Amino acid sequence: MAQKIAEIKNLLQIANEKRSALFNVTDAYRVVNGAADGFPGMTLDRFGDRYQIQFFGPEMLSQKTAIADAVGETFSPVCLVAKERLSRSGKSLENPPMEVLIGTAADSLGTVHEGKATLNVDLLDTVNPGLFLDMRHVRLDVGNMCEGRRFLNLFSYTCTFSVHARLGGATIATNADISGKILDKGRENYALNGLDLRPGEFFRGNAVEYVHWAQKKGLKFDGIVLDPPSFARFKGANFNVREHLMPLVADCATLLNPRGFFMVSSNYSEFNLNAFGRDVRDAVASVHSNARTVWKRSQDIDFVGSGSTKDSCLVATLVEV
Repeated sequence: MAQKIAEIKNLLQIANEKRSALFNVTDAYRVVNGAADGFPGMTLDRFGDRYQIQFFGPEMLSQKTAIADAVGETFSPVCLVAKERLSRSGKSLENPPMEVLIGTAADSLGTVHEGKATLNVDLLDTVNPGLFLDMRHVRLDVGNMCEGRRFLNLFSYTCTFSVHARLGGATIATNADISGKILDKGRENYALNGLDLRPGEFFRGNAVEYVHWAQKKGLKFDGIVLDPPSFARFKGANFNVREHLMPLVADCATLLNPRGFFMVSSNYSEFNLNAFGRDVRDAVASVHSNARTVWKRSQDIDFVGSGSTKDSCLVATLVEV
């Protein structure tokens, strides 16, 4: 057992060192991204002094105790939570079993730093602890583009894009999400960063509904982020990113001011980055003929081997008009 723990510790140290370029940027990043780091079917995420293991397959499950001991000895976490993302039959679980391996349930709540922002996390709050790590480099870039601008964040989740936008000087950062509970977490993130709540910044409802309402009101924005889930259901209506995303992009483009920017992203594993970037630009160009692609990106350096598995994929593009 001791030899196995020593071997795992060595792999963890090697993996962590690969992420050294992020150490001055954030204390929230992916330490292990599956087979590319020597841990097939498993990820390890750092959230400040809290850590999260996720098992996406059976390969490493039998070594869970040794892995927990190695993480404890290597990183000395306040809390370590393990989540099994697949059932024994191999089916993906939206509500995975969660186990606190180090610390207590109360220790699962904390804060992390990302650029200028401080953000809340809770490792026991469903699958995601409140921060999507693979969007960090996009959040930082968007935040740096927002000075003096009106910003719209659709499918806003815990409003981390908007925190960066406001810290970057946005005059307003409007968040649309169907969950009141999630928007409350967004308000808490605002408060954590000393940001006042401005009129019109929180809209509880379907993001598609917000876009249509904003069209009727004649609202305009200088920057828009559209980061939808692959599938969603609201009031009996289904949204699936494969069929509905590009029409929604074109709708959103009607809200975009000249010289504005529009970032669109998806974790849907069937999207190809180049084709996705082209389709987004064309959808925006149906409204703004001068639309041009500024960049196309996948996951950041901590997601080693990005795109090689369905649980580690991202397509993101930014268009200016």
